[in-house]
Amino acid sequence: MATPSNAISARGLRKTYGDVVALDGLDLDVPDGTVLGLLGPNGAGKTTAVSILTTLLTPDAGTATIAGADLTTEPQKVRERIGLSGQYAAVDEVLTGRENLEMIGRLYRMKKKEAKARAAELLERFSLVDAGDRPVKGYSGGMRRRLDLAGALVAAPPVLFLDEPTTGLDPRSRNELWEVIRELVADGATLLLTTQYLEEADQLADEIIVIDKGRAIAQGTSDQLKSQLGDARAEVVVRDTARLADAEAILVAEAGQGANLKTNQATRTTSARLSGGTSALGSVIRALDEAGIEVSDIGLRRPTLDDVFLRLTGNAPDDTSDSTDSTTSNASNEEVSA
Repeated sequence: MATPSNAISARGLRKTYGDVVALDGLDLDVPDGTVLGLLGPNGAGKTTAVSILTTLLTPDAGTATIAGADLTTEPQKVRERIGLSGQYAAVDEVLTGRENLEMIGRLYRMKKKEAKARAAELLERFSLVDAGDRPVKGYSGGMRRRLDLAGALVAAPPVLFLDEPTTGLDPRSRNELWEVIRELVADGATLLLTTQYLEEADQLADEIIVIDKGRAIAQGTSDQLKSQLGDARAEVVVRDTARLADAEAILVAEAGQGANLKTNQATRTTSARLSGGTSALGSVIRALDEAGIEVSDIGLRRPTLDDVFLRLTGNAPDDTSDSTDSTTSNASNEEVSA
């Protein structure tokens, strides 16, 4: 079976701003028809990487090819083969939503009829039909975001770069966008996605690279990264705080060495790392029952991407960026009816 080629390939990308190193030898490989999730704390270099790979910035060092075109010697070919949605919605406020999309189509040298048809299709796909003939200056922040994403898809490019694409979208709109992304990838598109929503990477990414201080510090599928944190944790919430110590003893007895017991008196919760899956959890449940310990809740909790992120970077993900990465748009997150 043939090995899939890489739609995006980069080696040793480096970028500095004075004494600040934004990228420090970043390597990337994104096979055709897959989604790479690029995660990292603020200032890690995510947006700098996207800006370089989309020809908006010139790297100080390193090489890259995008859809077969060399980043430094064939930048125009790269631009012809990519779509980009940045952190700011790049739309013309004076034009209507439909006119924005038609204009983008014409810039891609589509015929007028083709541009109109593509604009209508994308307005439908992003639930903007009712607002399509209104000036964009009257759109909410979330509506502008959806229009900007639609603009990145006008030419149906083979490679897409989405830099925190769902910022400003309500949960329903975010889920709609996820479905669009899945459809695009199913049709053969390749996607590089940066996001502060770890659930988004969990849902969409075939592979994830965690970067910090401009370097890749971990790489793998979501499951592979989670498995690095070890076994799932058995979590027990007792009804009576007075029985919490007894529950701890049962967990430690079942988990043995490496239990890594954690207890919160305020929430009446204790947990321990537990190998053996549901079978081991069943033993815990039986022991609690035999000891007459009533529980409000019990279950196995697998490590999450949030846990991975915290362990690797020491930072919790959030929605702002610092001077070494672009800042998030201040546009309103509210959705208004069209």
